[in-house]
Amino acid sequence: MKKIRVAILGASGYAGEELLRLLLRHPGVEIAAVTSRKNAGQPVSSVFPRFTGLQLNFVAPNAAELAETCEAAILALPHGTATEYAIPLLEAGVKVIDISADFRLRDPARYQQYYKVPHPAPELLKKAVYGLPERYREQLRTADLIACAGCYPTSSILPTAPLLAAGLVSTRNVVIASCSGVTGAGRKVDLPYIFPECNESVRAYAVTGHRHLPEIEQELAAAAGVPEMAINFIPHLVPMNRGINSTIVLDAMPGCSNEALAAVYEKAYGREQFVRVLPPERTSDTKYVFMTNCCEISYRLDAHTNKVILTSTIDNLTKGASGQAIQCLNLRFGLPEETGLL
Repeated sequence: MKKIRVAILGASGYAGEELLRLLLRHPGVEIAAVTSRKNAGQPVSSVFPRFTGLQLNFVAPNAAELAETCEAAILALPHGTATEYAIPLLEAGVKVIDISADFRLRDPARYQQYYKVPHPAPELLKKAVYGLPERYREQLRTADLIACAGCYPTSSILPTAPLLAAGLVSTRNVVIASCSGVTGAGRKVDLPYIFPECNESVRAYAVTGHRHLPEIEQELAAAAGVPEMAINFIPHLVPMNRGINSTIVLDAMPGCSNEALAAVYEKAYGREQFVRVLPPERTSDTKYVFMTNCCEISYRLDAHTNKVILTSTIDNLTKGASGQAIQCLNLRFGLPEETGLL
């Protein structure tokens, strides 16, 4: 097997660490470079001691030099910065898989509304394919620019989209309450995320206007076949390192039943390797998706309120970021989708 030469840009964060963990054991990949402005020249093990013995140093990010050494680049960079590197890499023929939010939204006005700056390359938004393989698998096979789905959106879209597409639930009054581990905030020293502040504490934040909201609305509207949707998305910070649990409440439509829900999920995910739909007696649990690329979904129709209640769990660093990027990489380069993943 000819190995794919992959560069990781922004490799010193949590998503970068997860990419390294997964790609080092990927039989079809050779890591061509790992970049970090702050840590250029230092061994990877000086930042991540878990990789002690690995003969690999961080290098400064230089798009022209990277384009000469890699076929694919995974960008684990802040929004705005990702575009700066994506443009020259694409022009050089490198396949770009972006974990940031730079190319997820199709409407540049929505990007400016939620990120408070104009989109740096709006012409690329039409070129990007949304990196959620269970929904865009065929488009991803030929994509040059892949915009990996966000962590909260992945945990929201996968359970909800099939039900909207089947007309079993209403597009109105959708409420999503999600809980995320602290690594979702990134690898930084910031007062709300230090141990004494977040331990023994659960708190909601950004209860209106969270940056993942337009991404969720965009993809759920597309699934429902309507121009737009307005939902309530309420994220919470919980005292664990990694994982997301989303609880989704939807109005049931006529004809909705537990049997109908089961049939829709079987059609959507019965053959999927990384989506597990649980039996009615179970609800999803972050413990069982920890460090995997799996999403677990549970469902129940509450006859008392005529609401459909879904729960879904993912590991925010794996299916919510790095694992999903590798799943997309495998698709793009014709490898079995599960290669290097659990």
